[in-house]
Amino acid sequence: VVVVRGVEEGGCVWRDDVTMAAADEVEMTDPWSADFDAAEALPKDKAADAAAVYQKIVNVEDEEADEFLRVKEASIYKLGSYFADARRAEDLAGLVRRTRPFLDKVSKAKAAKLVRTLTGYFLEIPGAAEVAAGLCEEFIEWAKTEKRTYLRQALEARLIGLQLETQNYPAALKLIAPLLKELKKLDDKALLVEVQLLESKAYHSLSNVAKAKAALTAARTAATAMYCPPALQAALDMQSGILLAEEQDFRTAYSYFYESFEGFDSTGVKSRALFALKYMLLSKVILGLADDIAGIMQGKLALKYAGTGLDALRGVAKAHSDRSLKEFERTLRDFKGELGDDPIIKVHLAALYDTLMENNLLRLIEPFSKVEIAHVAELIELPLSEVEVKLSQMILDKKLAGILDQGAGCLIVFDEAAADETYAASLDTIQHMEKVVGALY
Repeated sequence: VVVVRGVEEGGCVWRDDVTMAAADEVEMTDPWSADFDAAEALPKDKAADAAAVYQKIVNVEDEEADEFLRVKEASIYKLGSYFADARRAEDLAGLVRRTRPFLDKVSKAKAAKLVRTLTGYFLEIPGAAEVAAGLCEEFIEWAKTEKRTYLRQALEARLIGLQLETQNYPAALKLIAPLLKELKKLDDKALLVEVQLLESKAYHSLSNVAKAKAALTAARTAATAMYCPPALQAALDMQSGILLAEEQDFRTAYSYFYESFEGFDSTGVKSRALFALKYMLLSKVILGLADDIAGIMQGKLALKYAGTGLDALRGVAKAHSDRSLKEFERTLRDFKGELGDDPIIKVHLAALYDTLMENNLLRLIEPFSKVEIAHVAELIELPLSEVEVKLSQMILDKKLAGILDQGAGCLIVFDEAAADETYAASLDTIQHMEKVVGALY
């Protein structure tokens, strides 16, 4: 069985994707295998009929022959995959709970793999994080009772990711601290890197960039001492790019996003690859290299990700290139889901919009010494109140020399005062005198 460790949507949770179905590794000579084989041979449009057969096998409790247990294990995987594809979170949760007695009949390694895989299916179901978190908490208690330390730690790591997805950051950080201590003692490098990466994401979500960078550095250091799976390396690269983008180093961030995109694409984690590709395009837009976007989108790897998500970034690039606030707003409105749901894109687009608005305002008021605010709002095609607030901010931030005369509804622009070089020249003179005095005495 080839196991690929990857990250599903939201970027907050680690999972184990079994690229070859667990059912395929099982040699089945049990009579139940005939029903299983028949269900497996059904076409995709008969998935519900196949699921009914898997459900029938899973519901059998009194059979304990080795051959049947292998068939039942394969059926559980198949049924869990079906519920995930059908977005049936409650049914999937019920299946996981019903498998608990079965876990006592198989080895600890198989039980751990089964629970991790089934809880990983929740990551494919939008809005199922709360259900999955409750389920993880149940199984963590069970793992403590059964003294299954590795499974408990793996489930705690998954629970942390789910808490990040539901924005319960304090609870996630509270769980991270003791788990990291345990993992460092046990020297479980792979899980240690995952948890440190989750810690970095938690601190970044709380806007504590310094601690986010420290956690990411620790994760990268631990990753150098082990074989780092491509998907895990891609996730580390993506987090590095995100933190560099926070520091406005979009040129370096782009290179990390590119590495991340290639890593996720090669491991088949397409949802995360799409996020990395979006961040690549966003970096190019902010760098003012909108002309490069067409070349990226027509690349061999990027073509299969074509869709509304990339169309949204193309629209932003065009609006920014044309310096058109109206077109920028229209793009944000038309692609609200694609651009507003991702917090990383949302934050940087807000900053880009502010910069674009400031540049447009400075360009419009440049010919005037005194101008009505209503006239400026008309020229820039934005509401009067929004323009007035923005001009106030620019004056307070010293990006614009002037005052607002609210009684007359005007903006009075001051001439830029020439820089007084007296103080600089005085300091220069004093420094040279100090050198002279020092040389003489």
